[in-house]
Amino acid sequence: MEEEMIDPRPLEEEAYDMSGARLALTLCVTKAREGSEVDISALEHMFKQLRFENTTKRDPTAQQFQEELKNFQDVIDNWKEPVSCAFVVLMAHGEEGLLKGEDGKMVKLDDLFETLNNKNCRALRGKPKVYIVQACRGEHRDLGETIGGDEGDVTKDEPQTIPTYTDTLHVYSTVEGYLAYRHDEDGSTFIQTLTDVFCNRKGPILQLLTEVTRRMAKAELVQEGTARKVNPEIQSTLRKRLYLQ
Repeated sequence: MEEEMIDPRPLEEEAYDMSGARLALTLCVTKAREGSEVDISALEHMFKQLRFENTTKRDPTAQQFQEELKNFQDVIDNWKEPVSCAFVVLMAHGEEGLLKGEDGKMVKLDDLFETLNNKNCRALRGKPKVYIVQACRGEHRDLGETIGGDEGDVTKDEPQTIPTYTDTLHVYSTVEGYLAYRHDEDGSTFIQTLTDVFCNRKGPILQLLTEVTRRMAKAELVQEGTARKVNPEIQSTLRKRLYLQ
């Protein structure tokens, strides 16, 4: 059997151009979600430091979640200068694949994500789109575990077209099927940890999110007198490195 040769060349480190406008939209259901205002304040501070122009909308209904995303798409497509990156923060009660609006009705996350993809938002084609989702994805609770000490032809040249769903990053506050946690006074561990790391550490965003995961995995949350564990889930189709500062 022939030994497979390892390519000694370092990986390309092309980064997204972040010289243009940075836009953000925060949609948060605050009713019956104590601590939400603390998270909103932390996010607004983070966006200001990272030079994002953020719009915050409180207590959207299920339909308004969709309407606000569509309005955001229109704003991006008609922005007075090139847009480099867009953030969307979604905070509400939820189930797997669903968010609950202020009216108690559900909206599909996939329908929200579709709005800014490379097909539907021309100004963000090939540009990074980051979704931060603070919501439950099921009813499971994690108590933690104890541990000891190619197929197909690919062209090499820069493609003239790109897939519909590239350049997108989804960051969920918890893994599929599990609860997310929020403190009535201190806000959610996920949003507070993420904003702290994004404001005070430098590096490509996936590296920053690894630090967020490390911190959250190390922490213990006490609910109903029992210690719980929780970690975010990251889904990426980014083609380049994304630096926020």
